[in-house]
Amino acid sequence: MKNLVLIIAIFFIPFACFSQEKLKSDKEKSEIQPSKNDDGEWDITVIDTQFDYFLNAIAQPMSQYSESSLKSRNILLVNEWNSYYSSGRYRNVIESSIDYDPKENYGLKFEYKLYQVFAYVNWKYGLKMNNLSGSDVTRY
Repeated sequence: MKNLVLIIAIFFIPFACFSQEKLKSDKEKSEIQPSKNDDGEWDITVIDTQFDYFLNAIAQPMSQYSESSLKSRNILLVNEWNSYYSSGRYRNVIESSIDYDPKENYGLKFEYKLYQVFAYVNWKYGLKMNNLSGSDVTRY
């Protein structure tokens, strides 16, 4: 009987290792990527029902920002976000990395929307990010 249990355990060990490798590779592929919409403009998709509400009712208007200031902030915020993701910090909030190329010209609308993703995460989850502007940080 002991030999039978041992044989069954040895038989299932390769399957257990395979499933862990699959989970690791799925996590590595998990990233937010900018894409071009039908108009040829860069866009980012946020799958959260409250994000549109946040953009329309709570976020600072786009006219408050310049594209260059948003780009410089986004570079820092994306680095901070990806650092949290790779270290496993804030796992309950940060589920993917962000693929952002600082050399790419994404345009004001994209830079604004990406910046507001960070402000939204601060607003909804209380995640403090060092490079958010003081006016975009929710006070608790």
